[in-house]
Amino acid sequence: MAVEFTHLPTATILGYPRIGRRRELKRAVESFWAGRTTADELEATARDLRLATARHLAGLGLDGAAAVPGSFSFYDQVLDAVALLGAVPERFRDLVPTGSTDESEGPLSLEGYFTLARGEGDKPPLEMTKWFDTNYHYLVPEIGPDTPIGFVDDRLVRQFTELAEPADGGQAVVTRPVLVGPVTFLLLSKAADGAPDGFHPLDRLDDVVAAYADVLRALAAAGAPWVQLDEPALVTDLLDVPFDEVADAVRRAYARLATGLSPAAGATGTAERPAILVTAPYGDLRSEAGDGLALLAGTDVEAIAVDVVKGAVPTGPVAGLETKTLVAGVVDGHNIWRADLDARLTTLEGLSAVGAGAVAVGTSTSLLHVPHDVADEPRLDAGLKSWLAFADQKVAEVVTLATGLTGGRTAVADALAESTAAVRSRAQAPGVVVPEVRERTAALTPADVERAPYAERAAAQQATLDLPPLPTTTIGSFPQTAEIRRTRAAWVRGELSDAEYTTAMRAEIASTVALQEELGLDVLVHGEPERNDMVQYFAEQLDGFVTTVHGWVQSYGSRCVRPPILWGDVSRPAPLTVEWTAYAASLTDKPVKGMLTGPVTILAWSFVRDDLPLGDTADQVALALRDEVTDLEEAGIGVVQVDEPALRELLPLRRADHPGYLDWSVRSFRLSTAGAGTATQVHTHLCYSEFGQVIGAIDGLDADVTSVEAARSRMEIVPELADAGYGRGIGPGVYDIHSPRVPSVEEVTELVRLAAKSIDPRLVWVNPDCGLKTRAYAETKESLRNLVSATQEVRATL
Repeated sequence: MAVEFTHLPTATILGYPRIGRRRELKRAVESFWAGRTTADELEATARDLRLATARHLAGLGLDGAAAVPGSFSFYDQVLDAVALLGAVPERFRDLVPTGSTDESEGPLSLEGYFTLARGEGDKPPLEMTKWFDTNYHYLVPEIGPDTPIGFVDDRLVRQFTELAEPADGGQAVVTRPVLVGPVTFLLLSKAADGAPDGFHPLDRLDDVVAAYADVLRALAAAGAPWVQLDEPALVTDLLDVPFDEVADAVRRAYARLATGLSPAAGATGTAERPAILVTAPYGDLRSEAGDGLALLAGTDVEAIAVDVVKGAVPTGPVAGLETKTLVAGVVDGHNIWRADLDARLTTLEGLSAVGAGAVAVGTSTSLLHVPHDVADEPRLDAGLKSWLAFADQKVAEVVTLATGLTGGRTAVADALAESTAAVRSRAQAPGVVVPEVRERTAALTPADVERAPYAERAAAQQATLDLPPLPTTTIGSFPQTAEIRRTRAAWVRGELSDAEYTTAMRAEIASTVALQEELGLDVLVHGEPERNDMVQYFAEQLDGFVTTVHGWVQSYGSRCVRPPILWGDVSRPAPLTVEWTAYAASLTDKPVKGMLTGPVTILAWSFVRDDLPLGDTADQVALALRDEVTDLEEAGIGVVQVDEPALRELLPLRRADHPGYLDWSVRSFRLSTAGAGTATQVHTHLCYSEFGQVIGAIDGLDADVTSVEAARSRMEIVPELADAGYGRGIGPGVYDIHSPRVPSVEEVTELVRLAAKSIDPRLVWVNPDCGLKTRAYAETKESLRNLVSATQEVRATL
C-alpha cells in the first residue's frame, strides 16, 4: 500500500521493554533453546507479545500513526542488523541458506540467529560488550572486506505489516520500525579475522547504505510512514574514529538514504522511503570534537531525536532544523525517578529558540533500560512508589508534557501539581539524608585509600597462601540450579524456616567445595547459592536500598536482572557474607575467597539516586564494604575479591569527562579494600569492557590480582597490559561462560600460553571469564576440568 506521510506525533518514545511484563519472551526463547518448543511456537509467542505491546502503548496515549516504535528483538538489536544484512562471519557460513530459486543467500533461521549469539561446538559466538554507558550488552558484528552485505531478511517489514494488518481483525497499530543506523552499526563492528591491516568496518559504508536503501524501499512499499534509525555513536568519542570521518560517513549515508530516496517520488506520488527519524540517545550530540546536531540538521532527514537529559540544548537557531521535527528527549529513559514535569515543560517551552519546524516530546533513550510498570510493585512503600516512573509511567509523562506543550499549562495543571508534590516529598523523606553517614564520608583522608607497597604485599601473601605457578580459581558463582532457586523462593515465601534454609544452603556450599577440590582448583569459592543476584543480594541487606518483585530489565539475550533502587544514604547494619564464606573455609585446607560486589558496580547495576553526586554515593557504599572486608579478615578469610565488572561501563562517553569519573571510581574501590592487611590478597574482576580505555584505572585500583574477560577476544587485553607495564597478578579469562559450549583442553592451553608469553608467568592466574551462575553443572564440570588440565600442561613447561 502507498505511504501516506503525516507529521511525527507530538508524543513518542524511542523504544519499549521487549521481554514482556512477566518475561514471556525470556521463557519462550529458553524453552526453544531447550528443545521443548518449536520455532513456529516461538514465533507465535513473539507475535502475540508484539501485538499486545503495540496496543498497550496506543492505549496509554501514543495514538498517532508511528508514535509506537517497533523495537522488538529476539535477542539483540545489533544482531538483528547482522541478520538483516546477512553479515555472517565466515565460521558460521554453513548456517546461511541459499535462496529457493537461485544461488542467492536467504535469511538465517532462528536456530542460526541464536547460534551467532551463543556459539556452537568449536565455533565461538560473536563477542559481547556493553552498549554505551548502560548495563545492556550487544553482540559485536565482524565485518571484513569480503563479508556478505545485502538486504536478505525482511523480518522488520513483516513485523510492521502484522501490526498494521493484524490477523485477529482487532485494533491495528501503525508502528515506526526501528533499526540500528548504518554509521553506528559499522562503528560498533570489529574487523573480521584476516582483514588486511588498515581496514576498518566503516570502509564498507557504501555497501551497508545500499542495503539500507533497499530496506527503506521495502518498508515504504509496506506502507510504513516513518522509520527510526538509531545513531548513538554520534554522542561518543570513544570509538577511535575522528569526528571528521564520522561526519563524512553521516553525510554520505544520509545523502543516499534521505536525499537519494524521495519520500514522494514520481507522478503517482509513490514514496521510495518512509520519513526518517534519526536518534542520538545516551549523551550530548555537541562536543569539543564537533557539533553532531548541526551535522544531522544539515541532512534531509525529517526528524532528529536528542537526549535532553544528558545533553545540552542549543540556545540559538540551528541551521537546517527549520524543516525538521526535533524530538526532545526530556523524560529519562535510563533511570526510574519521576520527572519534575514543571521543569521539563519549561525546558520544552525554551526549545522555540532553536528554530525547529516542530517540537515533539520523547524519551531520552529507549525504555529498554527500565521495568514495565510501577503498579506491578505492591510491596514498595506507597511514598517511595510516588517518586518512581517505570516505562508505563514514563509514557504517561511524555503524553502529559506533549499535551502541556500544545495545549498550555492549564491543560495539565493537576499533573504538574502532583509531580511537584512528589519531588518535594522525596527531598524531605527520612533516610534520604542520614547525618551519621554524611559525617563519616566527610572525615575521610588520603590515608584511607592507601595500602602497603605491592612487593611487600605479594611476599606476605605468597608466604601465607603458598600457591603454585599459574594458580587456578573461578570468579565466584557456581551454577544456580532449579533446586537452589526453588529453595530460596520457598524461604522467601515463608515456607522454609531460617534453620531449614541455612541447612539447604550449607549442603550446596559443601557440595561446591568438594567439587572444586576434586577438580584440583587452587583457590576456592563458596559458590554463592544464597545470592539471587550479585547486586540485589547486597542491596537487600544495606540501608538506603529497596528491591522490586517484577522490576526486570534485559541485560543481554534472555538474561534479565532486577536492578535495586538506591534511594537514600547507604550503610551496613550487619555483616553481609561472613557466615557463608566462613562455613566454606571450614570445609577445606585450601584458600577460600570472600566474594563482594564493588561500589562502582553496585551503583552501575542499580537505579541510583540522582540527587547526590555519584562519587559521594560510591564512598558510602565503599565504607559499607570496607566494614565487610574487616569482618571477613577477622573470620580468617585471607583472600577477598571485590568485583568491579562495571568499571568501564560507567566511563563517560566523552573523553573530557574521564578524569573526574576515574578519580572517584578508583578512589571508591580503594576505599573499600585499603583496610585489608598486608597478607590479605585482594582480587577484583572486570568483564565485557574495552579495557584499553581504562588500563590506567585498572592499575590504579591497586588490587593484588585482577581477572578480566578475554576468551571471546582471544587475549586481546594481554598485550595492552604488557605494553602498559602492568606488574601485579592478572587472570585473563580462558573460558567464555556466556556460551554453552565447552572449550577443549587444546583451546584453553593455547590461551594460557598466550597470556604467559606476554606477561611474567609468575603473575598469571587461570580462570573463567566470569561467574558460572548461568551455566549448567555438566558443562561447568567439563570446562573446569579442561581448564585445570590445560594449566597443568603449561605449568610443566615453565
